[in-house]
Amino acid sequence: MFKVNDYIMYGLTGVCQVVDITKESFIDNLQKEYYVLKYIYDNDTIIKIPTDNEKISMRKLLSKEDIATLINSMPNSETIWIDNDRKRNEEFKSILKTGDIENLVKLIRSIYLDKEYKQSIGKKLYKVDDEIMQTAERLLNEEFATILNISPDEVSTYISTHVPQ
Repeated sequence: MFKVNDYIMYGLTGVCQVVDITKESFIDNLQKEYYVLKYIYDNDTIIKIPTDNEKISMRKLLSKEDIATLINSMPNSETIWIDNDRKRNEEFKSILKTGDIENLVKLIRSIYLDKEYKQSIGKKLYKVDDEIMQTAERLLNEEFATILNISPDEVSTYISTHVPQ
């Protein structure tokens, strides 16, 4: 269970802060507890989600040590590639929904390497793969930026200067 002021990753939305935990009564007098989340990269977005939610992934943010470990492992991380476009799309969307950061890094690396290969032979990345990579990068950049106290735009530079050669 999260506490008020905790920062969490909330599904495909991104980094949110728990601003309140409320109880609401329904017609049948059942009370249900809700997290009130504020998406930190858009001041207008407030989300109410049941504390017992199991449909959308919610997890605490990584620590600075976790980020350092993840960056150190990036050059050696395996790739995930499925040649069948439809199956790859399903698998990649499933990875996005789980919010598993290590698989997110593998996904980004896999699509990035495919993009480089396609560019070398004069082709473009499939639109769906590009959209998935953009979503994965946004989620990763927001989380890293929040923990490292930098802007999401600075994350790729941060990673490239800290990744082992």
